[in-house]
Amino acid sequence: MRRGFWGGVLVWILAAPVFSAQSFQLPTANRSLVEADGGGEKYFVGTAGKPWTSGQFGCVRTEGRQLHEGLDIRCTQRDRRGEPTDPVLAAADGTVAYVNLKSGLSNYGNYVVLRHVMDRMEVHTLYAHLSAVTAGLKPGQAVRAGDRIATMGRTSNTKQRITQDRAHLHFEICFRAGEHYSEWHRRFQAGTRNDHGEYNGRNFLGVDPAPVLLASQRQGTNFSLARFLATQPEVLRVFVRNPRFSWANRFPGLVVRNPATEKEGVAGWDIAMAFNGAPLRIIPRSAREIPGSDRIRLLAVNEAELRTHACSKLVIRRGQAWTPLPALEDILRIAGF
Repeated sequence: MRRGFWGGVLVWILAAPVFSAQSFQLPTANRSLVEADGGGEKYFVGTAGKPWTSGQFGCVRTEGRQLHEGLDIRCTQRDRRGEPTDPVLAAADGTVAYVNLKSGLSNYGNYVVLRHVMDRMEVHTLYAHLSAVTAGLKPGQAVRAGDRIATMGRTSNTKQRITQDRAHLHFEICFRAGEHYSEWHRRFQAGTRNDHGEYNGRNFLGVDPAPVLLASQRQGTNFSLARFLATQPEVLRVFVRNPRFSWANRFPGLVVRNPATEKEGVAGWDIAMAFNGAPLRIIPRSAREIPGSDRIRLLAVNEAELRTHACSKLVIRRGQAWTPLPALEDILRIAGF
């Protein structure tokens, strides 16, 4: 057998016990998303002069060419001055990963990032544009689903301020692409600022929170994020020739068993991605299954699905062949390729 060290790690990953199921709860008191009307303008806040749909996740900005990484959730409570007062709640059990209280340093304004471990995966939630963070909240602190972590606001450093009528919580569910983003930034983004270290927005790959929240509300403790992601349509598949690629260790809940690699060893990983690069499934591959020496090989592109995501900038078609663009290569480098 040629399994070796990383084959042994793979067997351990696949045999490891699944952590207790955990679903997500709504991050504010606004429940319109899960009510009969499905939310609409009662739940989402659009950008200035645009409809509520521009407050959803995906290619919803700038005529579909710009990605919005989360949900903009409308406030339901205001004080006498008209400012939002809605409590912002932890969407799942976890720990505080990062707190930014210098609103001028980010488009997110004041924001909090929580880290969660569910379905054998490291997942993060992000809560932005906060007016205040709960006193004493700090990195490393444990939180339970439903704990108040902040108060909704409209802080940001953008030129166009968030007006009172558009006050909202920007909420994300995301994967952190790499554990050493700061090192990548120093090397490949020399001369540009990185005020947030490992929690720079460029280090996050989001999934659409709306269907996740809806499925969580329907299924309760039977909800599985890994199972949910497995049903999502992939836009591309890319092979990374690196048996130590970090995603396999950090997101083992996405790893699909491959008997060939248990016998022959892991040469690399076949990664199914969403339109923005978020991982959906990770399949170990042996050298026999993916011959050659390419460090990165594009295996497949779902053209029909790609056409529905005009803001995706990961691949381009040149003649009859699809080619990875720098944005895809950056994601893989940040991930530790």
